[in-house]
Amino acid sequence: RGVVGIISPWNWPYTMPAEMIAPALASGNAVVWVPAPSTSVCAVKLAECIVDAGVPSGVFNMVCGPGAEVGDEVAANPGIQAVGFIGSIETGQKVAARAAGKALLLEMGGNGPVVILDDADLDAAAEESLTSAFLGAGQSCTAGERFLVHERVYDAYLEKLGRAIEREIKLGDPFDPTTTLGPLNNEPTAGKMDQHITDALEGGAELISGGSRAKGFPTDLYYRPTVLGKVGAGMRVSREETFGPIIPATIIRDEGEAIRTINSSPYGLLSAVFTQDLARGLRFAEAVRTGWVNINASSNHWESHLPFGGRSGSLSGVGRVGGRYAMETFTEFKTVILSLG
Repeated sequence: RGVVGIISPWNWPYTMPAEMIAPALASGNAVVWVPAPSTSVCAVKLAECIVDAGVPSGVFNMVCGPGAEVGDEVAANPGIQAVGFIGSIETGQKVAARAAGKALLLEMGGNGPVVILDDADLDAAAEESLTSAFLGAGQSCTAGERFLVHERVYDAYLEKLGRAIEREIKLGDPFDPTTTLGPLNNEPTAGKMDQHITDALEGGAELISGGSRAKGFPTDLYYRPTVLGKVGAGMRVSREETFGPIIPATIIRDEGEAIRTINSSPYGLLSAVFTQDLARGLRFAEAVRTGWVNINASSNHWESHLPFGGRSGSLSGVGRVGGRYAMETFTEFKTVILSLG
């Protein structure tokens, strides 16, 4: 297409930009990359790797600075022919408006519903829930942030989940190899955790474990792994993207209720279901309006060669990253008809 602008977030500061920069370059484009200001040091290291790989001067460019200024300029600049963005829904919508008329690839938010059906392997579901909710301290667009648990297995699931958390989740220094849960990235993210938990408890949810920031650490950004029970659909933790180490559990009567709950959400990025009936899992995958469905696997199970993105018409984005799919967005298709008569 020409020049592709890439705007990337602070979470997964190598993976997120790479999944757009690589296909943009491979498709023959020049790239102007705007990384998140809070992870600029990581961005410089990735840029050095790209330069050291022998990319010609001027083909790959990085511009650091406040996203509202630098990102806005890249999105709107007439010298940019396509824009790839990963980040929040609010910012993504602003980018889409500023880049109107250009090819767009937008990967935005979700709240990762994880469904535990009555025939699920509860040991496996509890184990995978740890990865869903606590990988990267829950700071991922694929994090499980809404757990819909069948009423018949609700108590048993929470019991197994509690034991799994006690056994495997260790809050601590990210550089300590025994740590499995590190701090949150910034105060606004931690503050949103505070707000969502307070709102849920005031609305009648049960605090099963965690629920507050941890003491005795270098910063106030370490959050205890949190489990909430009897979470209602109207609570902020159900309606919004929390982006923290939290498992909000909601009781459902059947899989139909789970499907209706997911499909009524404005999000459409990803969902997961646990069932020992493969046909049931596939029916669920067909029925839910999300761009990606994991059956008997963590919501954070992701493979880079597969198409990943939000369902059309949702707030979760437009287009697909992964494998060749981003290359299609970053390639200009032209039809040429030659008459030989």
